Amino acid sequence: MTHPLPVAPSAVRWIARTLEEAGYETWVVGGAVRDALLGLPSPEEWDLTTRATPQQVRRLFRRTVPIGVEHGTVGVIARDGTMYEVTTFRKDVETDGRRAKVAFASSVEDDLARRDFTVNAMAWHPLREELLDPFGGAADLEAGLLRTVGEPGERIAEDFLRILRALRFAGRFGLAVEEETWRALCDATPRLRSLSAERVREELMKVLAADVRPSRALGLYVASGALRVSYPEIQEAVERGLDDNPDPWTRTMLAIDWLPPGRPLLRLTALLRMVRPAEAVAILMRLRFSNARVGFVGALVADPPLPRSDAGAAAFRRWLSAVGERWVAAVRLEMADARVRIALGLAGPAPRDVVAAWRRVRGVRAETPPLRVRDLALGGRDLIRLGLRPGPSFRTILAHLLELVLEDPALNRREILEREAMAFATSLDELDEVDEMNAPGGKDTADG
Repeated sequence: MTHPLPVAPSAVRWIARTLEEAGYETWVVGGAVRDALLGLPSPEEWDLTTRATPQQVRRLFRRTVPIGVEHGTVGVIARDGTMYEVTTFRKDVETDGRRAKVAFASSVEDDLARRDFTVNAMAWHPLREELLDPFGGAADLEAGLLRTVGEPGERIAEDFLRILRALRFAGRFGLAVEEETWRALCDATPRLRSLSAERVREELMKVLAADVRPSRALGLYVASGALRVSYPEIQEAVERGLDDNPDPWTRTMLAIDWLPPGRPLLRLTALLRMVRPAEAVAILMRLRFSNARVGFVGALVADPPLPRSDAGAAAFRRWLSAVGERWVAAVRLEMADARVRIALGLAGPAPRDVVAAWRRVRGVRAETPPLRVRDLALGGRDLIRLGLRPGPSFRTILAHLLELVLEDPALNRREILEREAMAFATSLDELDEVDEMNAPGGKDTADG
């Protein structure tokens, strides 16, 4: 073992001590053990497993939360307000590839035996500082290897989400997937279609939130066939661009890696920019993102590029009008693209150009110009007051007025906009008359 396990937080030791003194064996399991062995910073989440049932756990601690009592999990709230999940030893009794039915087990070894990969099937005793590693997870970490607990095909068939989990773990921790495990997960990728959209979505978002290069895991999505099954639109875009130099996938992966890990929606936007905006929205809806996120990411995918830094102020006003409150996210994406161009030796705005344009954006915003229809000095009620009939034409008229004001904010005065509105409404009426005359059976046809 290269890295010794750190001392668990005092609250974790307190929970373990309370349970052990009551006669219930208790261990720390999950990512905290794995990450410590990898020498990663001390994790925020420490999960415990115990012989005690949920009812017994709740009797021992004053403040608890029934997170998933039916599955054996209780949240224990420590003195500092931090909640720790405590789960009864479990074993699988039936699986259908989507979810496992579990029962309480009598030993921690039974609990570890049901876990997916050896690197996740280790336990640490926070009081005795003892590592329990029945499947060689520590040695696999030393060797940089990811393999299943037990026979790969059987373990993956228990829950096909393990395909995506394998790709995420291998990418995040730089592990090579053991050959037999790799064959089994590749063979099983068509079964990803049986998973709920929410579970597939959350795996993707975990990949995009990683603090190391998400491109490693996403590359495994392509190599395994998982991208073709779960995101066929993106796979088609990958294949269309294979002959390009550089290909769009390479450019996209570099951009995603450059974007900050705390902005998974930005990274998702960069990924979805490989497809048409309508396809991007379809993917977001298929993954059952909230309406707010579909709207935000879908609009960001379709947003126009940032103007050049030497463009006129009107160009920046139009850009701000188009992107609205997404402007910071849009600039971050532009900066990522600029970094990619530098890395690949491509033509186009460099990072310093994007910074200069960003300063122009901030300067224009500081002037608080009218950027939306609601900022106009004239509204729908004013158009009615002018004698115009409410209808779809109002939107066209107001859009025309906004365009004038974006070009010259000084025009945003009621008396000026009233004249412009009436003149434009008259031109619309004239166009309608021309359309009517040119329609089949119109009053100026030869049979009239």
